[in-house]
Amino acid sequence: MPSLDPFFTEWAERRPGQTRSLGRASALLAALGLDADRTPVLGVVGSKGKGSTATTAAAALSAAGLRTVLVTGPSFRSYRERVRVDGTSVDDAVLDALGARIDAARRDLPTVEESGGYLAPSGLFLVAGLLRAREAGADVCVLEAGMGGRRDELRLAGPEVVALGKVFAEHVGVLGADVVEIAREKTLVAGERTRALVRLPQTPEVAAEIDAALADATGGRVGAEVVDPEAEGTEPPPALRPPGLSAASGVLGAAAAARMLEHLGIPGPDRRTLHGVLATVRLPGRLSRHTVPLPAGRAPGGEAPDAEVVVDSAIDRVGVAAALAHARGLWGGVDHVLLCLPDHKDVSGAVEVLGGLPVTAVRLPEAHLRFEHALPPHWGRMDAADLTAAALAALGRRVLALGTVYFTGRVLEAVDAPTDRLFG
Repeated sequence: MPSLDPFFTEWAERRPGQTRSLGRASALLAALGLDADRTPVLGVVGSKGKGSTATTAAAALSAAGLRTVLVTGPSFRSYRERVRVDGTSVDDAVLDALGARIDAARRDLPTVEESGGYLAPSGLFLVAGLLRAREAGADVCVLEAGMGGRRDELRLAGPEVVALGKVFAEHVGVLGADVVEIAREKTLVAGERTRALVRLPQTPEVAAEIDAALADATGGRVGAEVVDPEAEGTEPPPALRPPGLSAASGVLGAAAAARMLEHLGIPGPDRRTLHGVLATVRLPGRLSRHTVPLPAGRAPGGEAPDAEVVVDSAIDRVGVAAALAHARGLWGGVDHVLLCLPDHKDVSGAVEVLGGLPVTAVRLPEAHLRFEHALPPHWGRMDAADLTAAALAALGRRVLALGTVYFTGRVLEAVDAPTDRLFG
């Protein structure tokens, strides 16, 4: 296991009232020489689907022969997944070395108190990705923003191309008072270096705010380009898009990659090559399907049929409904649902969608999460610490696991799902 102290120390030691400091992050980039000497960046922002967008974009760029570094988060089974080269996670030794370089530069900065805030883990993994890109001679970085945009370290990286996914009323009160303010916050990740912003269709109010914010951020140089997943001939074809609600994210990622190639003056891949690479994309925890071996003796004659679990990071009624429909389409029915939604997610919507299905609600141990929402009395309860392959298998042969990435990562760990390689 890599040492995570360089990435989490300042966050873990933060005091009440302290917030992340972009000024401190900017000083760190300068100390590492990344303020000017850095790889071209394709940045991904949005309320949902950022990981699918970023992964598809990186795969499409790789199909064009470029060496890519991909930074996404949160991780599923290991923090090394936060930084990938050509779709594959760095190993623990590489992540350790990146962390050591960041830590050495951090110690030369003014103190947290003098800087007015701490270095956030998500921003430090982004810095690690930029470092790795320079060391590996990468042609392009694909960087997924954390929660925000204007207040995210991605803005400091100065993305040449921005991919903006659907904007929802997620993190209201944190990123903005309503969805329009949230859209502005995310759009303002664009800046002086930005040459293109590609977005998915939005509501009229959100679209107008994106246009206004982008004009402010770029001095009117850049106009938003809309990619419509429903338009005929849009890449990639439906069969090569991620399943469910992530399909639109795949379209956005491919379109953003095409714009980055144009910016770099590099020809795009032919369709056969592009489709060949996109066919290898695997997205853990996004309607991913996994086998869960049942304990011996569960079936007549001692031959135990395999149980299966579909894992999806759905956090609202729309996502839960889409995942349920997907699982029913695969299996014809669902034997049990595992659901992990803290109180600030759309628990009521999930309860409404799941109706009378057998459901077990899972509680995570993280102190900042609350699990006090009233649930149907017939639902079961489980602590995340008790989540094992045997526990999954005991629920039935067709299990649907839904919830936050912190939870879906635990499910993937329980079934020993491969998560180090996203595409080939």
